[in-house]
Amino acid sequence: MLFNSLDFLVFFFVVMCIISFFKFRRFQHLFLIFSSLFFLYYTDNYLITLLIFTILLHFYVGREIFKSKNIFRKKIFFIIGIVGSIGILGFFKYTDFVITQFNFFGSYLDLGSEIPLLNLALPIGISFYTFQSMSYIIDIYRGSLQPSKTLKEYAVFVAFFPPLVAGPILRANEFLPQLREKISQNEISQKLKLFVITNQNLKFGITLMSIGFFKKMFFSDNIGPLVNNIFSNPIGLESFSIMIGTIAFGIQLYCDFSGYSDIAIGAAAILGFKIPLNFNKPFFASSPSDFWTRWHISLSTWVRDYLYYPLVFKNRNSNSLVFISLLISMLLMGIWHGASWNFLIWGGIHGLFLACYTILRKNFSSNSTKKFFKSKIGKITSILITQYLVFFTFIAFWMKDFTHMAYAMEKYVFLDFATEGTIQIIRDNELPILLIILFGILHFYSYKQGNIVEKISKMKIHYWAGILFVFFISIAMFYVGSAREFIYFQF
Repeated sequence: MLFNSLDFLVFFFVVMCIISFFKFRRFQHLFLIFSSLFFLYYTDNYLITLLIFTILLHFYVGREIFKSKNIFRKKIFFIIGIVGSIGILGFFKYTDFVITQFNFFGSYLDLGSEIPLLNLALPIGISFYTFQSMSYIIDIYRGSLQPSKTLKEYAVFVAFFPPLVAGPILRANEFLPQLREKISQNEISQKLKLFVITNQNLKFGITLMSIGFFKKMFFSDNIGPLVNNIFSNPIGLESFSIMIGTIAFGIQLYCDFSGYSDIAIGAAAILGFKIPLNFNKPFFASSPSDFWTRWHISLSTWVRDYLYYPLVFKNRNSNSLVFISLLISMLLMGIWHGASWNFLIWGGIHGLFLACYTILRKNFSSNSTKKFFKSKIGKITSILITQYLVFFTFIAFWMKDFTHMAYAMEKYVFLDFATEGTIQIIRDNELPILLIILFGILHFYSYKQGNIVEKISKMKIHYWAGILFVFFISIAMFYVGSAREFIYFQF
């Protein structure tokens, strides 16, 4: 069920009405589980069984890990949970990729036979709810989290429909307490929370959802054709044409994915849940590490907490260990996105950038360099360099054809300064180019203003309604004619 479809709007309106009308705690929680399962079943059909299996596996494994006094027994259940998660994800997402690589090397070695592909359907949202569930049992194993009291409570956490398909990836220690009644500032009871849709939450949620729809349907969907025109076959294009393509794709991807996150966070806010921010002005990042504190925050912090920190915990002063750990972490980030070499290349490049930056900052920074980068011109310089590197990686993210990727990367790095073809591309794509410029202006304004969503939602009702009207009339005027799938649905 696409967020940017009439089906979802009807579905969400019905969910809000029923939760508002039936003020019974247990019913509301059960209804939220049923609604979430229906939300996934509507799109994924029988593959919803994988979500149900994941919920059951991790609930009972997590409980056994917590109850186990014997460290060996605790490890056994922990391994069962991790292997079960990775096994399901690996089978459905990476089996055909592994078979393809085996067949390739088999033909190279002249083995004479091929293994047929399974052509498995990729379950929607499996990468997100698998990582979400894994963090739950890892935290229990580490002793930093107590398991859910009931299966119903845990099912709400894993299956909660707004972030289910494409995140943000939730953490149990942040979400589970929201299902319980508050006794005081620091104490939470065991009593289930009654969901109440307040005017404040409703206004904030609608504002954030509207901005999400605006990003996706006004910017992303209309910039997409320019990206396809340039990246589908870049051979022969000029350097500036490739640069326009990378900028267009970076903005398209950001508007598409952050748009989804905004809708998910906004919908959750209306229902009374606070979901952490997933994007924070990433195009103003001033270093590779700063970028990953601003882009897909829920995934980057997951990889940091559950992979990178354990790898470097024993020897943080070793440059080689830091380098290898960052590279491994980002390669995992890459393969998480999809079973394709281009994602591994994308992750590997980011890993190299992060590792080199971290080691250089650690070993070669001086008071004079720190002073320079704190100055206005230093900040602008660092932002421009960072964005140049980040947009370079978007080439690998989009292009699966190695010939196309190598050509585009070469043109991006070694400028040919030709302009004739680029001018023609600009003339043929006036609307997407204008939207890119408009996005830059609005993104800068939002960066300077701070929390723009909060400010809009607190406006008087007629000003607030006027701004939302501008959003939706803009979407209607430039609507592409059909609901386009979100890019991160494929991950």
